[in-house]
Amino acid sequence: MCDSAGQREPSEAIPSAPKGSPGLKKMPAYWYPYTTMAKERWLGREILEIVSTEFRDRSMEYYRYALESGVTTINGKIAKPNTIVTNGDRIENVVHRHEPSVTATPVKIILHDTDRDFLVIDKPGSIPVHASGRYYHHSLVEMLRHEFGFGKVYTINRLDRLTSGLMIVPLNADVARLLSKEFMDGSVRKEYVARCKGEFPSEEIVCEQPLLTVDRQMGLNIVHPEGKPAKTVFNRLHYDANTNTSVLRCRPFTGRSHQIRVHLQYLGHPIANDPVYSEERIWGPSLGKSGIDTVPSSERSAPTPPEHLKNDNSPESLGDVSSPNSGSEVVLDAESNTCPNGGKADAGVEVNAELQPNVNPKKLLPRETGHDIGMGSPVPLSAEAVQIITRLRNMKDEDEDWSRWRDVVFRAKRALAPNSFRRSPPLPPQNRRKRGGMSVLAPEAETEIEIATATYTPRRERRSQQKTKDDQNPHPIPSLHPKTSSEPAQITLSEAISVLPSLSAPTPSVDAATGTLYCPECYLPLHPDPKPEKLYIFLHALKYELSLGSFQTEMPEWAKEGWQWER
Repeated sequence: MCDSAGQREPSEAIPSAPKGSPGLKKMPAYWYPYTTMAKERWLGREILEIVSTEFRDRSMEYYRYALESGVTTINGKIAKPNTIVTNGDRIENVVHRHEPSVTATPVKIILHDTDRDFLVIDKPGSIPVHASGRYYHHSLVEMLRHEFGFGKVYTINRLDRLTSGLMIVPLNADVARLLSKEFMDGSVRKEYVARCKGEFPSEEIVCEQPLLTVDRQMGLNIVHPEGKPAKTVFNRLHYDANTNTSVLRCRPFTGRSHQIRVHLQYLGHPIANDPVYSEERIWGPSLGKSGIDTVPSSERSAPTPPEHLKNDNSPESLGDVSSPNSGSEVVLDAESNTCPNGGKADAGVEVNAELQPNVNPKKLLPRETGHDIGMGSPVPLSAEAVQIITRLRNMKDEDEDWSRWRDVVFRAKRALAPNSFRRSPPLPPQNRRKRGGMSVLAPEAETEIEIATATYTPRRERRSQQKTKDDQNPHPIPSLHPKTSSEPAQITLSEAISVLPSLSAPTPSVDAATGTLYCPECYLPLHPDPKPEKLYIFLHALKYELSLGSFQTEMPEWAKEGWQWER
């Protein structure tokens, strides 16, 4: 089990990075079994509603099919889309993971203190600290583990993915506990450098506006009276009239999410290249200066694609298409607006009084109606906040060429899991695991789990089945995965050379009608690589002072006087 909660560690073999655009580090797609326990906010909700709300990489139709085909399971068993998640449920999903490209700038080890067992590093922008979402091997923790050989690292302070700079990384639990307490007590003195829009005041500015996360999925934070206390002190270092930007020294006295970015936005001087808090398409001409309206509103609207992708069979909507065997289907009586069991229809369910006979309307899920916006917010959202989140989502979809709306699920149905993929046996419930020893499989692990075209069978039956397959295939492809102790530990050089062509990334498929590129294995719509300069923001953790000492990185190039910004 890996360190990150909810993830099962994949094979130790890391796919070799293909040659990509200059300045980018790329990773070929790979199959990955993702495991998580039911979170408190999921309890009592339908599984399709959960996965379609929590994850937005694929279309609604894809997530439904993943459940119906057994690619996504609950407690090792195939679940219907309308299955209710309960406490203790274990949700597993097999995905073809396409990790986003990150900067080719390497992680820099500033200091490795072997006596006190900790690292001081300089993290480049674009690299997340922990594995999450689409990132695994392209996370700082995995890079330190696989590229630098540190078996165990403890990340006690976290930088945003787009933020670069200093991090203190303990290598044992005792140092981690010591530093965690210092960060929580606020005794660590932190100093950042940022480049913001406009001519920042020459005098010292203190911002103490409370901050609140209103959309966890998009990672959006705003100034809100019910937010957590936050304090940042800003001092201008120099102003550049050519770019109309100012370089600032920023000293956060609290550690809220996006604290410096949101405080600068509130002051009317957002970070100059911030793709979220400095984007007029999201915030309008004011760019969120002095905050936004916080009066609650129930206003919502259904998401819509651009005109060229509108059609009656959109993969992003399950409510307007007829789909057999859909577990999320709810049959309604058009006149009484009641369900077959006599109960009232759920809020957000549309009923068409002009429905043709024998045509059943479908239950619209929150993602289809726009009511997923605000579901994770601790406070009711204002109409302005809803509009901002909607525009942020649309901008992200546009940047990814509206890939969710281009999802062609029927072509992916026989490729959702490769025939050669073997799912790891499911873990037993938490209260049946041995502490500090090998886990004992639950009884359900002894049953077969069908995953699309792939099948999992108990280990003791695999050897006899493999012998039968070998008899049928006189020229099998050697496996590169570790073998049992009774078998050779490695394949021969000639065998490895013969396998290499099959390990290279296959050529993307092309839709003849639209020219859209698709992954040939899972048929995920692909989009172009980002430009390296879009992978970071002008925010850098420059200096930390704590009990272990005072540590500092070099000043980033973009913070120096005379730096030329090539936009």
